[in-house]
Amino acid sequence: MALYNKLIQIWKARDLRNNLLFVLAMLVIFRFAAHIPVPGVDTSALQDFFGKNQVLGLLNMFSGGSMENFSIVMMGIAPYITASIIFQLLGMIVPALEEMQKEESGRQKINMWTRWLTVPMAAMQSFGMITLLQRSSTGILGEINIFEFVSIIIIITTGTVFLMWIGELITERKVGNGISLLIFAGIIAGLPGAVQQIIAGYNPQDLMTIIGFIAIALITIIGVVIITEGQRNIPVQYAKQIRGNRMYGGTTSHLPLRVNMAGVIPIIFAISVVIFPPMIAQFFVGAKTAWIASSATWVIAFFENQLAYGVMYFLLVFAFTYFYTEVVFHPDQIAENLQKQGGFIPGIRPGRHTAEYLANTTHKIIFVGAMFLGIIAVLPLIMRYFTGMQSLAIGGTSLLIVVAVVIETVKQIEAQLSMREYEQ
Repeated sequence: MALYNKLIQIWKARDLRNNLLFVLAMLVIFRFAAHIPVPGVDTSALQDFFGKNQVLGLLNMFSGGSMENFSIVMMGIAPYITASIIFQLLGMIVPALEEMQKEESGRQKINMWTRWLTVPMAAMQSFGMITLLQRSSTGILGEINIFEFVSIIIIITTGTVFLMWIGELITERKVGNGISLLIFAGIIAGLPGAVQQIIAGYNPQDLMTIIGFIAIALITIIGVVIITEGQRNIPVQYAKQIRGNRMYGGTTSHLPLRVNMAGVIPIIFAISVVIFPPMIAQFFVGAKTAWIASSATWVIAFFENQLAYGVMYFLLVFAFTYFYTEVVFHPDQIAENLQKQGGFIPGIRPGRHTAEYLANTTHKIIFVGAMFLGIIAVLPLIMRYFTGMQSLAIGGTSLLIVVAVVIETVKQIEAQLSMREYEQ
């Protein structure tokens, strides 16, 4: 009943209703573009190739199937995410960028530079993908001249810029993050086809396995919600201050430390690292030098080994969770701000001791988040090992992204509804 009342409120709020319809229209346009293939590509041969390659299959999942269709938006918004990550890392190294990130005008400039960097990143990634397909398989692209090669790169790069523009238009409507919603739409779009395959190949003996998948999916969703919303509240006491004839402060508040501060960024980092070596190795499988060709073959075989792939994937996600938390969470700055505002943590001295306390507490909390993200990342591999089924309708990483995006979007919609209540 409460959900029904919320839907009624959303529908009655004209501007909010229009914003949601606009976002839905943009997502429909995105899915329409994902089914427009680049001219001259044998899509059936391409789908067979992606089905046999585990690494590229992972990339295809995040693009919502647009990569195996070799569509005009086949790279998705991955180049934009890569460009964003580069500037986040540069912010740790370059002091000038770190100062710019603290100001609104500086953040706008960094966003503009991120957009510009997306263009060459998209061109480089599309060049690598086209070259990989040409060298590793025949019949997908056939013989193309230099003009056709450059034309395909331009088309794919333009598709990425188009998606980046759509994502920013969605973000401006303040009913969710545009980039996250595009990833969400891509993952959800692959769900009906996966379910259809399960139904088409249904075997009564697999009934308990399918029921087990559904139960684990529900447990995973509950776990994702708990970890995403979980936080530890650090009590903060503000000292009393007398200004003139009035007394200020003396209040008690709390500093929330989230269990998963890094979100899904560690998984995206880990995927990039895991995918890079076998993709590069694909270029050297046919090398004339024997040791280069054998080394490339060994690298591909190593990453196709489920145990080695799973262990490396888990460790990378675990490590990147700690790494990215260090990027986004600065105990020294928080301790300094608390001290300037007259705040302190009971039993902890202000300044350096507060920063050390926050750092140690964060490391303990993040351990739980890192373990959870690592398990979620390798969950499909674990399920495949115990059940023998080659694919899941939706993996743990996909569930994490989907649930996180839904929570974020619902919060933004509820915030807009609350603002309207205050205005009335």
